[in-house]
Amino acid sequence: MQVVAVTGRSGSGKSTVSAYYASLGYPVLDADRVSREVVRPGGACLAALRAAFGPDILAPDGALNRAALAARAFATPEDAHRLTQITHPAIVEALLAGVSRARETGKPFVFVDGAVIVGEAFEPYCDQIIVVVTTERVALSRIMLRDGISKPAARARLAAQRPDAELREAADYIIENLGDEQRLREMAQRVLDQLLAAEGSQ
Repeated sequence: MQVVAVTGRSGSGKSTVSAYYASLGYPVLDADRVSREVVRPGGACLAALRAAFGPDILAPDGALNRAALAARAFATPEDAHRLTQITHPAIVEALLAGVSRARETGKPFVFVDGAVIVGEAFEPYCDQIIVVVTTERVALSRIMLRDGISKPAARARLAAQRPDAELREAADYIIENLGDEQRLREMAQRVLDQLLAAEGSQ
């Protein structure tokens, strides 16, 4: 079984691609969901995040205030790096456990959906990388609508992430998403066909 990353900057449409693969019966691991689990109370990372970013990232009940953490962690690329240094070892461990479970399905691929894969701890475990890219205008619009934040906050979030140029360099496959979901699914199918053809030729 090959581990295939589906990545891209926030608002790129990568989760639509992953959802399409899941609809076809392929196992899909959601790195963003895993990242939420490791910062729950009693999780592997909450105490370290409190020490790094301050006690006011916690809600009164002791749970993580994700908006407060995001405001701190995405303020600069350095802060975003600190966040990944704390959370990624636990995320990688959980994802590898998910990959082991996915092998039981007998499918040729397990897809891992995550915004932060290229250049980070999980990349060495990926056999192939699909990068989904879109225009900044489309990405900003999606982030603002999805997360209910202002354009400057959405722009700051994008600025803290790796630029598309770096993601493209790491990509085995690139999907250009210009905003049409049906077209995006067609392009996702085309990449899947290429993956299956390469798998069959081995």
